Amino acid sequence: MATNISASASSTTNLLSQRLLSFPPSQFYKNILTKPYQQQCLLITSSNKKNRAAMVVNSSRKLINLDQHYLDDDKPKEECGVVGIYGDPEASRLCYLALHALQHRGQEGAGMVTVENKAIKSITGIGLVSDVFNELKLDQLPGDMAIGHVRYSTAAGSSSMLKNVQPFVASSKFGSFGVAHNGNFVNYQLLRAELEGKGSIFSTTSDTEVVLHLMAKSKARIFALRVLEACEKLQGAYSMVFVTEDGKLVAVRDPFGFRPLVMGRRKNGAIVFASETCALDMVEATYEREVHPGEMVLVDDTSNEPQSMYLLKPHPPEPKSCIFEHIYFAQPNSIVFGKSVYESRHAFGEILATESPVEGCDVVIAVPDSGVVAALGYAAKTGVPYQQGLIRSHYVGRTFIEPSQKIRDFGVKLKLSPVRAVLEGKKVVVVDDSIVRGTTSSKIVRMLKEAGAKEVHMRIASPPIIASCYYGIDTPCTEELISNRMNVEEIRKFIGADSLAFLPTDSFRKLLGSDHTNFCYACFSGKYPLYPSVDMEESIDDTRKSTVSAI
Repeated sequence: MATNISASASSTTNLLSQRLLSFPPSQFYKNILTKPYQQQCLLITSSNKKNRAAMVVNSSRKLINLDQHYLDDDKPKEECGVVGIYGDPEASRLCYLALHALQHRGQEGAGMVTVENKAIKSITGIGLVSDVFNELKLDQLPGDMAIGHVRYSTAAGSSSMLKNVQPFVASSKFGSFGVAHNGNFVNYQLLRAELEGKGSIFSTTSDTEVVLHLMAKSKARIFALRVLEACEKLQGAYSMVFVTEDGKLVAVRDPFGFRPLVMGRRKNGAIVFASETCALDMVEATYEREVHPGEMVLVDDTSNEPQSMYLLKPHPPEPKSCIFEHIYFAQPNSIVFGKSVYESRHAFGEILATESPVEGCDVVIAVPDSGVVAALGYAAKTGVPYQQGLIRSHYVGRTFIEPSQKIRDFGVKLKLSPVRAVLEGKKVVVVDDSIVRGTTSSKIVRMLKEAGAKEVHMRIASPPIIASCYYGIDTPCTEELISNRMNVEEIRKFIGADSLAFLPTDSFRKLLGSDHTNFCYACFSGKYPLYPSVDMEESIDDTRKSTVSAI
């Protein structure tokens, strides 16, 4: 099957070309997306946002790791990480290593799909990548192509959760394929209801399954066309990788570019796609570029180079990449949306030091691990020494036994230990990446003072979070977000800090320069570039209420 996009292409390719845009200009962020997106989707405005920020997609998620329940539940959760590898005889082992590098993006499940001799093999399981895969299982995944996925859980029960672990595999009249997805479709409920009305039977609760049904119902014989047709019906955030039984690897990113997706190349010519560049580093692949918003990249044996294609619709006015990747989710050694995560966080800390200094402070510490780089930036700007005032334990298991005599802040103490020699008698600046509910922050402040800190001054390397996310991040509902119901002084009193300051939004955007319009700030402003359907809104509200009552 010829898929080379050129002026002299075959009739098959001409059909494909009718559905594609040519490669965009170098300044694609400014120029490629031209048609008004309002024609396809409902945008939030001051007149219709009302209480809609109070509802969050997938708000029913419960952490099954008890250690996370006590500390990490006070942070937003990244949903997933994806990997795609083409043209390497050790694809499954490389995919395993890349998934390990993306483990921070999801710890509740992992899976992999490979292709050899037009046969698709799949292994998925609950737990960390190292729990799911071993040498024996990797031997059962032969071939020079692979896609993989790590997942943050969306269901409480393990049996239900296993069904939702990706990659998903489906068979259609045109052959079998697998898909792994990072993001969230805001029109999922509408699409699912429409598909079920036409006879589709769903076996999971994952929004990714609608992609399988949309592609299965497509009449297009060309796989790339079936992907494009499905994507044109999807609204929301998606960075997806596909693999087919006839040897194609496809990577596609939504027109807003909410979630990251990068492409690299190994020395042997193998192509690697991943959510972050840290995964490329792990498998010794050189970072080449991002998969652009609205772009589909096809890799197969008909061309020496990946073939780039663009969705004809929908067209938002400009990309809206998730700024929280740079604040919290991504690894500091990654390049995300074309920017160094380490440099961004260091600069956030420098801004905090400039705009919210603490006179006479003795030491700067961080809430590990995500607050470390911002704390280094704060310390460098002020000239105050940075020290490890909090030590994080990475060895807390999935369960633990609390003594019968209750220990105050037990869960946080399992994860974080104060260093009295650093803190005692000191005026301490503690830097964290964000405050969500405020419960963990209050426990940390109390723990630092119990360890002898004379004063504790909290500095937060992000603006206040006032709204939930619909685009592939699990955040609490808006009523649970402390910054949505308290001002800075009220939060300071609640957490018990001697002072509190957030990264100012204006300074935040100034740092990003001319690119600041290409990022999504919905969690800081409540203004969404794309809003869920009414059916989904009602479903979210019902799920949220049932979850709260269950707790």
